[in-house]
Amino acid sequence: MGLRVYNTLTRTKEDFQTVEPGKVGMYLCGPTVYKPAHIGHMVGPVIFDTVKRYLSYSGYDVTFVINITDIDDKLISKAAEENTTVELLAEQMTIDYFENLTSMGVDSIDHFPKATDHIQEMLGIIQNLVETDYAYPLEGDVYFRVEKDDDYGKLSGRKIDDMLAGTRVEANDRKQNPADFALWKRSKEGEPAWDSPWGPGRPGWHIECSAMSLKLLGQSFDIHGGGLDLLFPHHENELAQSESRTGQTFAKYWMHNGLMQSGTGPKVGGQHDRHGDVGDNDIIEGDAQANKEAQEANKLAGSKGAESIKTAVFAHHPPETVRFFLLSTHYRSPIDFSLENIAKTGKSIEGFYRLFETFERITGNDFYALEVATTREQSASLDDRDPLLAELKTLRERYLEVMDDDFNTGGAIGVLFEMRRAINGFVLDNKLDASGDVTDEQKTTLTSAMTQLKELAQILGVFRKPVEKVVSARDDEFARSLLELIIDIRKMARETKSWDIADKIRDSLTELKVTLEDRPDGTIWRRD
Repeated sequence: MGLRVYNTLTRTKEDFQTVEPGKVGMYLCGPTVYKPAHIGHMVGPVIFDTVKRYLSYSGYDVTFVINITDIDDKLISKAAEENTTVELLAEQMTIDYFENLTSMGVDSIDHFPKATDHIQEMLGIIQNLVETDYAYPLEGDVYFRVEKDDDYGKLSGRKIDDMLAGTRVEANDRKQNPADFALWKRSKEGEPAWDSPWGPGRPGWHIECSAMSLKLLGQSFDIHGGGLDLLFPHHENELAQSESRTGQTFAKYWMHNGLMQSGTGPKVGGQHDRHGDVGDNDIIEGDAQANKEAQEANKLAGSKGAESIKTAVFAHHPPETVRFFLLSTHYRSPIDFSLENIAKTGKSIEGFYRLFETFERITGNDFYALEVATTREQSASLDDRDPLLAELKTLRERYLEVMDDDFNTGGAIGVLFEMRRAINGFVLDNKLDASGDVTDEQKTTLTSAMTQLKELAQILGVFRKPVEKVVSARDDEFARSLLELIIDIRKMARETKSWDIADKIRDSLTELKVTLEDRPDGTIWRRD
């Protein structure tokens, strides 16, 4: 049937047809870099990194762009608070953002444009909009004239009159329409400023993304992504000003990921921190309900989810576990954030790590060193005559079907678990890990199966390299030495038929979530 994508613009799933055959341009709204990245900032990059991986696997040449907003009211305020410059603060927080992306395995991004590097492109768009009467200057500011755009509101489905319900006008009540939004803002004394035909100032939020996406991806591109909280006003305004400038379709498919929520409460972070972020001369760009939700979301500023991801999450769980957690639901669904839920995910994937260890014991090969296909066409065919490989072939087809259905990563992860179950069944049924008597044919079958598992896992960006335990090396070595001593004592107890002592040791370790596995060549242990 081919790939189908849910398009927010049409509210339907559509067959994926690119602007240019074989190529995909994809833009994701990035962070405002005024504070360390929290887990909400990782949701979009992980999702759309996976989207790119799957599109590339399906044969597309993908250009992936995430912007960096390095000029903003919050940056100015935070820099003043910390007695530093906007430039230095933005640079430090951008480095932090990049470090966290690397930890999360997000490494498919082609361009990270910064807003301050594209001021001239923004001025060019604004000047054109003024000349074509889509925008007007006002006391050093420039506003987009929403009533000039006949289909304004088509993305969010809101009418201008509805948008104004419950809004309030800020300092400048001279705008031609309260819904008009800022393209350019007059700078206050001491604030960063760039020269413009309307006086010194800086860009509005929405124009930044238009300028950077149009420059890097062209006047029409394929996918524009972002959190659901960006649908209005940011994406609506971005679409309006871009299409008014070019007269062409801005983005063909609009993809919005669900937000991270803390329990049953409001969202935890997101792609931006713009709720209620209005300029001196703007209205609150939304309706009463949107502003209410924004205020509720801001209450989570001190929650675990809104803290630095390094201290709040990575200190407790490996980044691969966090990535697995973020992909375990469909990207359009909300994510129920808690450290407990991430821990459950971590426990559920321990079985994969044990399988990788089993595979190495049986074949002598490192799972992480297996070479896998990077496209559908390169993928090796599986021998239908072998029961295990025939089952994996069916599961692979199901994996591709769910990913073709609007990038359903949750369904794809479910298939990986079924693959694990099938491979473990093959190992157990043939007593490969117990007897140590393994034929070359069995090794070949097991290697083919594990190669297929790794191929599909890497599309999701998981199981690419060994996971580092979230413990210090010193503590890990102490625990290892202590457990080996306890295992030796249990072995002595068994040799002298002191079964009560041996059982007591096993039961006590089980309570401490340490599992012992007695094998012909000795006892091994693992932490659950």
